[in-house]
Amino acid sequence: MAFVPPDFAVPMGLETSEFRLRMLTIHDVVKDYEAVMTSREQLQGVFGPHSSWPTADLSLEQDLIDLGWHQKEFQNRTSFAYTVMSLDETRCLGCVYLYPAAPVDYDAQVILWARQSELVNGLEERLLQTLKPWLSKVWPFEQVAFPGREIDWDQWLSLA
Repeated sequence: MAFVPPDFAVPMGLETSEFRLRMLTIHDVVKDYEAVMTSREQLQGVFGPHSSWPTADLSLEQDLIDLGWHQKEFQNRTSFAYTVMSLDETRCLGCVYLYPAAPVDYDAQVILWARQSELVNGLEERLLQTLKPWLSKVWPFEQVAFPGREIDWDQWLSLA
């Protein structure tokens, strides 16, 4: 089953007065890598309790491979990774990932993170609150899960 219908126009992004959400591409590698590595400890477990990403030895080249993978999945419409950029495009502020959900009660799962330096001003929570109406109004999803945020990871993993 397809993640989104074939005729669905996948949003290329979303812009607020604070940030721009747009497709993550290989051209973002330098800014993405800097955001990831300066937030490495905080990001441990963002993809679940058993995830070791990002490791201390994550290289720029490995990040480039990851971004290329995300870009290809976006093009193939199998998952959608967005970078969260400052409006002037000088800094990566975080990322948002939309994946198919394994539990039958959900049709999408969303993982998001904001860089360490943006946590103090509450960007991660504002990002979450911006995503919810966007996902319900623009995307073809009935039930969206936010594992690790609105549903405990252990509970989420037990549903799969």
